[in-house]
Order: sequence, then C-alpha cells, then structure tokens
Amino acid sequence: MGFRKGSISHRNQLIEQLEKVLFEAETMADVKVNNATLSVTGNHIRCLNTQAATALNRNRANGVSGDRAIVETDIDQVLNLSQAISLPPDRDILHTLPQEYSVDTLNEINNPIGLTGRRLEGRVHLVTAATSAMRNIVDCVEEIGIKVNGLVFQPLASAIATLKHDEMQLGVTLAEIGSSTTDIAVYHGGAVRHSAVIPIGSGSITNDIAVMLQISIEEAESIKIKYASAKASLSSPKLEFDLQTENGDGKRSISEHELSRYVEARMQEIFHLIINEISRADIKESLTYGLVLSGGGAQLSNISALAGDLMGMRVRIGTPKHIDGITDIADLPIHSTTMGLLLWSILSNDFAQSNHISMNTFFQKL
Repeated sequence: MGFRKGSISHRNQLIEQLEKVLFEAETMADVKVNNATLSVTGNHIRCLNTQAATALNRNRANGVSGDRAIVETDIDQVLNLSQAISLPPDRDILHTLPQEYSVDTLNEINNPIGLTGRRLEGRVHLVTAATSAMRNIVDCVEEIGIKVNGLVFQPLASAIATLKHDEMQLGVTLAEIGSSTTDIAVYHGGAVRHSAVIPIGSGSITNDIAVMLQISIEEAESIKIKYASAKASLSSPKLEFDLQTENGDGKRSISEHELSRYVEARMQEIFHLIINEISRADIKESLTYGLVLSGGGAQLSNISALAGDLMGMRVRIGTPKHIDGITDIADLPIHSTTMGLLLWSILSNDFAQSNHISMNTFFQKL
C-alpha cells in the first residue's frame, strides 16, 4: 500500500494505490474529482496546550486608555501569540484549537467578542506535525492531479462525524482505531483538551493472528472479521472453523474462543494505552459520556463490552451522522474519518473568513 503508521513507506506504491482509488471513486460517482481534504496521523504528530494574552489598553474609537469591547482582531492576536512557541525547524502547526478565553476576572468564556475588559487571555490546544511528512502526503496526492484543500488531524475529523454536542460539552474521549494507529481526542467544555497518536491499531491484531496461526495476512483479516470477539468470554469454545496454514501442513481447525484470546490480549494493550492518554488529560472524572469508539477496529465484535470492563466508563460505538444522498454503507464506524472530512470541508467553507473557529462552533452548525 505504501503507507505505514500514518507515514509514507513507499512513494510509488502509494501513488499507484491513489490512482486506483481515484479511478474507482470517479467511476462510481460519475464525477471528476479536482480537489480533496486529507486526514493525517502518525508518530510525527505532537499535541500540547498553551496560552497567550493581550492587553486591551486602548479604546479603538477614541484612542483613550481603559476598558473596551473585544473585537475579532483581538482574538486573532491572542491565537497568533499562542503559536509563538519554540518549534524545531522541521515541524509546523497543523491546528490551533481554542479551548476557552478569560476577560479580566471572567473565566471559561467560549466567545468573548463584544465583552468589555482590559485583558484578553486565551487557552489553546495546538496540533503540530513533521513538515516533511505533511509535504510528502500533499505531493503524492497532487502527483495524480488533485489539489489539496487542507489537512485535518484524523480524530478531529472523526469526532465531527460521530460525536454529539452534549458529549463534547460534558466530556468524552474519542478513540479512532485504525489499521496502524489509534488516534485519541479528549473533549470537555466544547473543546479539545488532549489528543494523541498511539502507534498500534487493529492491523496489529491481524498480524498477531497470522503469526500465531501461521496463516496469511489476508486470511487472518478475514477470520478476524468473521469470527473474532474482543472479549474471549463472550465467544464460543464449541464453534470451530478451518484454516489454511502457510507452512504446507494443510488445513487445521480452531475454535472461536481460541482465536478471540489472541484478539483480546492485543485489545487490552490498546485500551490500557488509551487509559494512559486519558490520564494525561487529567479530566477523567469529568468525562460524563466516557468513551466513543470509531474506525475499522470499532467494528470488532464485543469491543464495547471489553472497553467498558477495562475502563470503568460508558462506552458506545460511534457511527457517522447520516448525510442525505450518501449510501447507508457510509454509516459504518470505518467511514467515520471520511465522513468527517466531508463535513469539515463543508463547514470550513462556511467559516472561510474566520481564523478562530472552535470545535464547539463546528458542532453547533451540524
């Protein structure tokens, strides 16, 4: 495929795959694709919280010192100041996501425009990425004649497609379980409080099955989808199926329960890593809505039961919001990021003139 853990591993293979996907998409939809919005993830992604402030020391109307109403350019200035962090020369800021503002002694303000004060402070979540990784992705897509409109950190796109407004307000963690990474975004108060990339995904389960049972990757993926349970105790020790081994020994049988033990071991590892990331956000007790699982890995049987047992919180499977005119097959968790990118593109066009759109504002438009 030419892509591994969110980064390009073989450029020519990736371009060939992109050309194939583009042809199939244009043929199926009977349209010419000219531009696209892309999701990004990978080990190169880094996220942090920061803050900045500006003095509102002059009245814009008469130039006199004192309190004045906050305008859009004040917010722009605070957000620009928040980006003034020390970054290595090979890294760029991908997203600047406002969390909340303070005006003098007033705190936890979502939108301070029109409020009067002397000092405006903003707290911001920054997502940074390796410049070369982003440039290489864009170059490959542009190589096949597609203009790239923008790049979106994968769990942010998935969140727009799957999360509910109340979840984002009252606290929830989104875990997008992809093939090679699990992407995390923790929300509270309508904003991203923490995000991260875990370099393990559902593809690791497939590899484990292939190695343990000495079968091909293709067969391992097939039986994972058909027979595996994320929680072995909910699988059947009596239900058996045949395997075609790779070592020339021919067919052998394995029970659904035995297969699921391999799967559960890896899923437990992934969930413990998710727990670690939630702990880093330091707001676990405020996550009223617990955990929402999306991505292809979220389609694994009984995954929400295992997650609930291990994490001690509410768990649900996140499916994309339905969009009229798009086939129902797109409502599966595996399509969360794709549907989120579509919504992101639509909403970004609505807010094209603004530089400080919060995630809360995005959700209010849905």
